[in-house]
Amino acid sequence: MTPMTKNMWREIAANKGRFIAIILIILLGTLIFVGVKAAGPGLNDSMATTVEAQHLSDVQLFSTTGFTAKDVDTAEQVSGAQAEISKFKYVTGGKNEDVVALYGYQPHAQQNQLKLRSGHFPHANNQIVLDEWAKREYGYRIGDMYRFNQQAKLRQRTYRIVGFADSPRYIDYSTRGSANVGDGTVRYFAYLQPKQLNLPTATLLTVRFKSLQSLNTFNDDYQTAVNKKVTALKRAFKPQARERQQQLSAKINRSFEPQQKKLTQAVKQLAQLKQAAGNSAVLQQQQQILEKNQAKLTAAMKAAAAKTHTVYTWQTREDLPGFTSFGDTSNRIAAIANVFPVFFFLIAALITFTTITRMVEEARRQIGTFKALGYTKWAIARNYLSYALMAGLIGAVLGSVIGNITLPRLVISMYHMSIPMMTTVPVMWGVIALAVAFSLIATVGAAVIVVRRELAEKPADLMLPRTPKSAKRILMERMTPLWRRLSFNQKVSYRNLFRYKSRMWMTIIGIAGGTALILTGFGLNDSIGSTASQQYGQIFHYSATVSLAHDNQSQKAMRVLEGTNHYRGAAKVHMTAGKVKANGDQLSDVNLVTPKDQQQFKKYVTLSHPLTGNGLVISQKIASELKVKAGDKVDFITAAGQKVTLKVTAVTPNYMGVFAYMTASAYRHAFNAPPAVNTLLVKLDRQSSQQQNQLARQLMEHGDALGTSFASDQETTIKTMSSSMNVIVLIMILLSGVLSFVVLYNLTNINISERIRELSTVKVLGFFDGEVTMYVARENILLTVFGIILGYGAGWGLLSFILNQATTSQVVFPVIIRWPGYVVATLLMVLFTLIVMWVTHQKLKHVDMVEALKEN
Repeated sequence: MTPMTKNMWREIAANKGRFIAIILIILLGTLIFVGVKAAGPGLNDSMATTVEAQHLSDVQLFSTTGFTAKDVDTAEQVSGAQAEISKFKYVTGGKNEDVVALYGYQPHAQQNQLKLRSGHFPHANNQIVLDEWAKREYGYRIGDMYRFNQQAKLRQRTYRIVGFADSPRYIDYSTRGSANVGDGTVRYFAYLQPKQLNLPTATLLTVRFKSLQSLNTFNDDYQTAVNKKVTALKRAFKPQARERQQQLSAKINRSFEPQQKKLTQAVKQLAQLKQAAGNSAVLQQQQQILEKNQAKLTAAMKAAAAKTHTVYTWQTREDLPGFTSFGDTSNRIAAIANVFPVFFFLIAALITFTTITRMVEEARRQIGTFKALGYTKWAIARNYLSYALMAGLIGAVLGSVIGNITLPRLVISMYHMSIPMMTTVPVMWGVIALAVAFSLIATVGAAVIVVRRELAEKPADLMLPRTPKSAKRILMERMTPLWRRLSFNQKVSYRNLFRYKSRMWMTIIGIAGGTALILTGFGLNDSIGSTASQQYGQIFHYSATVSLAHDNQSQKAMRVLEGTNHYRGAAKVHMTAGKVKANGDQLSDVNLVTPKDQQQFKKYVTLSHPLTGNGLVISQKIASELKVKAGDKVDFITAAGQKVTLKVTAVTPNYMGVFAYMTASAYRHAFNAPPAVNTLLVKLDRQSSQQQNQLARQLMEHGDALGTSFASDQETTIKTMSSSMNVIVLIMILLSGVLSFVVLYNLTNINISERIRELSTVKVLGFFDGEVTMYVARENILLTVFGIILGYGAGWGLLSFILNQATTSQVVFPVIIRWPGYVVATLLMVLFTLIVMWVTHQKLKHVDMVEALKEN
């Protein structure tokens, strides 16, 4: 081992604290950078692996007239398509008349394969397999008897539960979709023998493409590819729809032919009798009877012909319950990963850069000695570069490995409570390479810059201590009344603060960064969790939305509502969905709301500006996405394709959904038709979940309602979203705290090592141990206070930026940091400062003053 190498190891051994501190800072930075970056892709890959293992279909097709084997052949005309047909319908049953998505079980199905969680599949006619969620949430057990409603029209009503399973069609336990029966909300799915569904034909056709299985479900490439396949399928099924309709019409006509022939024959006979016997009263009565029978038969034929009208409904994976919200959540984590870890890592890198710089500067005499002994510049530089390289590599590699392995798995394990999936975490090679590169820039880069600068000096100059900075008057000294009232120690502290500006700013940045990161962690939890309460507390003031089956037919629904004890009032509005275009951009799924009574509407929805004139009040999501403001014009395109140009009169805050508002007169002027009432905004007293389900069921059965959406369900969805983020937030807060502590401890150590002769001098002059400690600690206290205050603003700004990146097409998050976040962040920083002060105190008590003062 060469002398230089021995020297390096001795340096590491003599300064273990500093070496470990550098490793820890780099480790924390890379851990959170790589770990959080891997969390979003980890979720997506895990779900993609799960749905691939269970052969989830790429496209689902529903038909009003069912499917036959010929439809399978039609689908498989599209390149790479594998098609299957099955029986499916929505029914009600169980303990609480729950809405159930009921499927016919096919043991050899190649798509949408069930994953059995317990029991066995239904092999007999009296057996049923239920959703695993039915076991968890509704308490069903194997061996229980399950009874369906008579309206389900099954072969039998009672079945024995023989198993519980998960389906790739339903990835999220918290949502199972909506239906047109019962209360409109699907609670769970079930599987029976196909014949038990009592359907004449298959009602569901699923298609899977081999070429798409190599693509990740949540990537844009997959979405583009599947949309092209759907277009090809629609092209193939267009003639099939006409052919199917013609076949069914011919079949129906054949079924009515005997009756029509009898009527035609009877009419001919009656005509002959009239010619022979004249138009008597009896014959007239018979003619009336025949005409009535003909009218009935014609009406029956028309009704039957209407049922032959074939309409297809297309769905991709995006339309399945839970898929969009899952994708939004993983994208939200990815958005956070693009900001928070980068900020975290930059602080770590900055402090590391400072630490390495100070370390090399402290070694001036050593560098000068080596240079005087004849060592080359490279040999001397290699000593410090190796030190920095080892610290950087150890920290970066450990942080990358630990982050990539642990954080994504922690996040996925939290999701397992509500979303069953196979854990798959990709190795983020690109992110790891980036983290290692930045780590080496912060360590080796700092060493290169400082060593090069030091080596440019002569050995004699290097062996002398660097000339201390000359004292300068500070601004406070010019404030004579204030300066006179300060003690000697306070004056020294303030002068030292401004004398060493780089150290001051490093400490402030470290404290501010740590405070900002902790505040951001709390703010993410507060902001996401408060979205629903902000929407339904400050903007919306109603409890439920009732969609009506017929325009201007709200009487039945109102009678149902008025018949419940929880009803407090309702506002009638016209609501239509469409697209908004402006500046070459487009926003879909925009709800255009037109109130019937504006004064009443104000009690249900709070807008920042009143509805006036012929203009449009838009939500902030439309304004930000399309880059429009009050005074600009936008195009609104209805689902039916009608396009109108409207002037924006105001922009109003909104957090959930995308809304635009206009008066009835403005609607009439724009669309040349009055706005028909098709939605009720309903205020209700607090109800239990069971009471809500019962009300929704009554509205569908007796109130001509298409469905009822409750605000509490929206709040539950947001709470679920918030809880799914908790693990990420907690990790951020904990690691931010650790980083803050390490940074403060490291900077304080640097401060002491740089000023050891000064502190020893103070001690020799007779200062007590506590006074010597406060000589340094007073500066830390001031810097901590400044850092915390600066961190408040930085935390708010960082949170705003992250939430802006994390918004989805339907959700905008308010920027909220509640007081516990400020309190915890402040107390942590104060605690860290006190701990560092205590450690410093213990260290200064044992300083060898003579040795320190003997140095040049």
